[in-house]
Amino acid sequence: MLNRKFFLGFIRIHILYHASKKEIYGVQMINELKNHGYKVSPGTMYPILHSLEKEGYLKSRKENVRGKIRKYYKITSNGQKILYESRNKINELIKEIIEE
Repeated sequence: MLNRKFFLGFIRIHILYHASKKEIYGVQMINELKNHGYKVSPGTMYPILHSLEKEGYLKSRKENVRGKIRKYYKITSNGQKILYESRNKINELIKEIIEE
């Protein structure tokens, strides 16, 4: 089982990546991550989304969807920067691991 701290780092990068492509929302990301083999509960997902927004990496808007308020998130310019830096670090790490 993947250590929770590592797991959460991967999840945050996945979220930023998908939010850079189009607006996202919590349940959508839970299902998307399930396709990648992650089991993420709402109790994990929503605090991460709120945290990424509070840190300035995501911004949100609310919309009424069938009588319920849904929060949509998209990446900010700071989020784009951290995603770019993460991508570079991930590529560097992959090269090191593969060469071994």
